[in-house]
Amino acid sequence: MSIDVNNESGREVDEQSLLDIARYALTKLRIHPLAELSVIAVDAEAMEQLHLQWMDLPGPTDVMSFPMDELRPPGRDDEEPPQGLLGDIVLCPEVAEKQGADAPTGHTMAEELHLLTVHGVLHLLGYDHEEPGERAEMFGLQAAIVDGWRAEQGLEGPSPTPTTTS
Repeated sequence: MSIDVNNESGREVDEQSLLDIARYALTKLRIHPLAELSVIAVDAEAMEQLHLQWMDLPGPTDVMSFPMDELRPPGRDDEEPPQGLLGDIVLCPEVAEKQGADAPTGHTMAEELHLLTVHGVLHLLGYDHEEPGERAEMFGLQAAIVDGWRAEQGLEGPSPTPTTTS
């Protein structure tokens, strides 16, 4: 898998852990090993501009996803996953830090960025959370992926509980 992670936010971000959790999520979802993904961390001002430009909503948000080839996980275990460009995930560490601190379980910016990276991957793969059924499916899958990755990393304690995600 080709995953590029770039930090243009001006904040300290563990790029390797973002790469690792993105790779873990894509592997668990059985995405083609030659699929391409880009993850970028930006400052609040840049995120606000993107949020306004693409969603016509004011203020910065936590994560935005920009799909390219509209790849989907294969439907059956024996089905060959399609190859292509997944797209871009844009993260805002400043918003993530505030959300993590405000979350019921209170977690770090890094933990929130891990959660948001998986959230972004799921959006790139066509998952959504507008309807209650979609929300239950997406957030359940998101929690399972984050929990699995945390366990594999030997991280203790509860996984972050989602706060607000776009």
